[in-house]
Amino acid sequence: MRRHTPFPYYTHLGHEVTVSVFCVPCPALTDTMLLLLLGIVLLHVAGLVLLFVSTIVSVWTTGQTGTSDLWTNCSSITGHCDPGSAGEWIQSVQAVMILSIIFSCISLFLFFCQLFTLQKGGRFFLTGTFQIIASLFVMSGGIIYTVMSPNWVPETDSFGYSYILAWVAFPLAFISGLIYVILRKRE
Repeated sequence: MRRHTPFPYYTHLGHEVTVSVFCVPCPALTDTMLLLLLGIVLLHVAGLVLLFVSTIVSVWTTGQTGTSDLWTNCSSITGHCDPGSAGEWIQSVQAVMILSIIFSCISLFLFFCQLFTLQKGGRFFLTGTFQIIASLFVMSGGIIYTVMSPNWVPETDSFGYSYILAWVAFPLAFISGLIYVILRKRE
């Protein structure tokens, strides 16, 4: 008959945990890891949603006469939307925003793949790398739009909420990418 001889108690995040010689999984550690994974996924999905909204919605700039974004210019007077500018800089912003969405989606897919295939103790380097690259694409798009829009947008117009959402998505994507790089897989 096997003896179960626990080691002394210690606390982990306010929970008492017993370590046994049989390496029985500790519920407090498992719950903490699940909450951590859920938090990381929610952070990633929140950033991804912000990327989609900021790229799709037509409010990068707003003014008295209408709104404009990466794709269209909409008039609030006529209610009609025309295709956006065909300038190289706006096409660059369009490209890097689309690339940021693609890289962020790939990163989320890689995270779930690595979650089930990565060995214990391994780090999510590939996932983190793709997410950090996605965040750098968002930052590049925001910088290009910020620098080039004064030449194109009337002075009376201001930046809209889609532009702000893109800038909010940048730190979310960057932080989640760093967390992926730091995170180690446990059982």
